[in-house]
Amino acid sequence: MISLRAICAFRSSTRCWRHRTVVKLALEAPAVNGCHWYSTKIRNGDSGMDDILTRVVVPLPSYETRDKSPPPPESNSLEFMHFYKSLEKEDKRDFLAKLSQDFGVDHKGASELALKLLDTQLRDLATILQVEDRLRYYLTPRYKQLLSHISKVEGGVKFLVDLRADVLEIISSKASESPHIRDLNGTLKSLLSEWFSVGLLRLERITWQSPCEILQKISQYEAVHPVRNWTDLKRRVGPYRRCYAFTHAAMPGEPLVVLHVALTEDISDNIQSIVREFATVDSEEDVNKINSAIFYSISSTQAGLQGVELGNYLIKRVVRELQSEFPHMAQFSSLSPIPGFSSWLQGLLSQYRKEGRAFDLLSEQEWKEVEQATDSSPGAATVDSLRKLISTGEWMRSERLTRVLEPALMRLCAWYLYGEKRRGYALNPVANFHLQNGATMWRLNWHADTSPRGVANSCGIMVNYRYFLNETSKNSALYLQNKVITATDQVLALVSQFQKNSKL
Repeated sequence: MISLRAICAFRSSTRCWRHRTVVKLALEAPAVNGCHWYSTKIRNGDSGMDDILTRVVVPLPSYETRDKSPPPPESNSLEFMHFYKSLEKEDKRDFLAKLSQDFGVDHKGASELALKLLDTQLRDLATILQVEDRLRYYLTPRYKQLLSHISKVEGGVKFLVDLRADVLEIISSKASESPHIRDLNGTLKSLLSEWFSVGLLRLERITWQSPCEILQKISQYEAVHPVRNWTDLKRRVGPYRRCYAFTHAAMPGEPLVVLHVALTEDISDNIQSIVREFATVDSEEDVNKINSAIFYSISSTQAGLQGVELGNYLIKRVVRELQSEFPHMAQFSSLSPIPGFSSWLQGLLSQYRKEGRAFDLLSEQEWKEVEQATDSSPGAATVDSLRKLISTGEWMRSERLTRVLEPALMRLCAWYLYGEKRRGYALNPVANFHLQNGATMWRLNWHADTSPRGVANSCGIMVNYRYFLNETSKNSALYLQNKVITATDQVLALVSQFQKNSKL
């Protein structure tokens, strides 16, 4: 069977061969329009970084001439981009640290203006507003102007998205504790949020007739339920399925966030019926069998757009598209994974065992069943056996253990989703995403994802977040403002059982 990658390579080769000579000449050229090209190794180290930053990061124009100063030459942006791309990973970190620290806000000037603002508080309102506006202007980092101009050259927006991905990696890996790096991240996020506002995004439906490069990226970016082969991909964009993506004019051919939808009769309670057990790719859709839209996978493709709201807008736009196509459709729901549940459960068992409270998590009868099924000694040994079973997924091979653990794992999972919080909001990131959108935590599903990945991440449990369209605004406000989670009786009953068993 020919792979999708091979098909795409063949189809694109006829378009790409003519560009190779141009690219080769460009890479070999010592300079293009005054823009220097750099080898992978930077010979001059910090001095080379200082030189290029001094050259391309122009001073902030005075407040009086801010709207009259001519823009810097495009070559500044190109030189910065080529230089940065030529750096090794560690050099990129040093370069960004130097950019953010040495070419940021003029703190001395801003402090002087802040004092001046205090002195003008007894003056007329026009004077106060003018000083405030001047202060806002001088709080602008010098490098922000460079970033704005980079966005206007070809490939510039994509470059800045990738640049922010590098900044986020530096912050998450704690490679740098510099507050200047965090300020650079905030500036980039603010700019990207403007450039990728929903009004500038284009909604595209992905089909088997879409460009091969797009299909290949859809396959590569699928982070929730990996695509196995080209037949699998063809099913996911075929009958009873919809695939949508947001794109942006500044990043042609790059899907930014991708949503996969299954069109079903009822709200699905397991993922295998969607991604594996399915009719042929040539079947005709029967509109009478389409009553529900199941959002079973949503993937952000650009690490640099983290925190830039795209997914929630995508779901809302897709709902409108589906309502237009199927006016009778009334049920909209996710079928969501629960990443982190298994690792949270392992930590909880370890904590309770250490505190001598592990036996509060399961009933006495449940512990006896686990003890007998694992042939372990009463007490701590049984807890350790259960932890091992969960870490290996071995319990899924035993009907007896599966039956015994179902009620315990379901109520533990309900508590994890509903009761475990971070700053008052749901700890689980998928739950937090859908609850912010105004969805209802509707149903927990046992044996919903029996793949090795599903068992390892969430003991095979999945959850439906249901979108009642006339309630989403109210639910979203309750969650964001009052941290209230809207949930059904099934979920609340499981939470109550957990609280009773664990003596919370």
